[in-house]
Amino acid sequence: MENSLFFQEPRIAKTYRLGELFCGPGGLAYAAINTDIGNGDRIVHAWANDFDKDTCSTYVRNICPSIPGSVYCEDVHTLDYDKLSEIDALVFGFPCNDFSIAGKQLGFEGKYGPLYTYGIKALEKFHPKWFLAENVGGLASANDGKAFEKILNDLHQAGYKIYPNLYKFEEYGVPQARHRIIIVGIREDIDVEFKIPSTEPYSNVNVSCRNAIENPPIPEDAPNHQRTRQSDTVIRRLEYIKPGQNAFNADIPEDLKLNVKGATLSQIYKRLDPEKPAYTVTGSGGGGTHIYHWSEPRALTNRERARLQTFPDDYLFLGNNNSVRKQIGMAVPPKGASIIFQAILKTLAGIQYDSQDPNIDFEVFEEYDE
Repeated sequence: MENSLFFQEPRIAKTYRLGELFCGPGGLAYAAINTDIGNGDRIVHAWANDFDKDTCSTYVRNICPSIPGSVYCEDVHTLDYDKLSEIDALVFGFPCNDFSIAGKQLGFEGKYGPLYTYGIKALEKFHPKWFLAENVGGLASANDGKAFEKILNDLHQAGYKIYPNLYKFEEYGVPQARHRIIIVGIREDIDVEFKIPSTEPYSNVNVSCRNAIENPPIPEDAPNHQRTRQSDTVIRRLEYIKPGQNAFNADIPEDLKLNVKGATLSQIYKRLDPEKPAYTVTGSGGGGTHIYHWSEPRALTNRERARLQTFPDDYLFLGNNNSVRKQIGMAVPPKGASIIFQAILKTLAGIQYDSQDPNIDFEVFEEYDE
């Protein structure tokens, strides 16, 4: 009888069913379903939505090949939420075009600005235990900061404690200077507090683009590794551009200079510096924005771009080269996302982990509290 005093029920591992809006090719999903914190808790795919056919095909191929019908390839504006299964977690990397510093920063006045409200709609319908929302760093300054303020307020009012932070992924072991605002939300009735994972464990990680692309070497027959074709003019121009330089700060002959008015993107014909993280991989590619090799006079292959985004070499992107380039550029690096998913699972399981202070002020939405 005395021994019974020390008997404890074995812990039952928890499974979080994941729904995803604006799923893209699966960077966040791949990170989520492969996250392991050692206690049996896991995240499993339930359903996903995106409007692009190639993107959805890529997602199905790599995330849920046995249940292709769980990916709804349709416009979120007309998506019937009633046909979606119950979920415990929601992820939505709502399109960032109108908040990006590379665009016109139309914010809520643009086509893509209000799309976050479909994430709010899902939160209010399914009441998942937690969510993760992702957008570009420019979100914080869009519409003089008012867009970010409203988004935070709306997420909070949906019933969640929210934890926004600007993550600089190169500080988390990703070989790319990619800065993204990620908002983690924990349902208000769950008595835990999320902490921003520390960058310290990754301080000695080699995040050079040379290491990412060359170590180990990419097999010649790797998928999405077709060499890009450059015109003779582009090849000649690149030969004058040193690693880390672009078409505007390199010493280029007059006949090879660009006649571009109002160009502000320093990435135009910019060659990578092999000893530094890559600059941000984008979904575009025209006008000299493909991302250019540091020593060879060519743009990177899509597989090399995927390496910079930390996708494994067997992650197959479907579609033509332009479609694949766009998918890779719009994705979230799985390696960086996995660190955040680990922190979420550990938070919910009561497991401590190294953390640091957030770099975004919570007070921006406190005035809305009732």
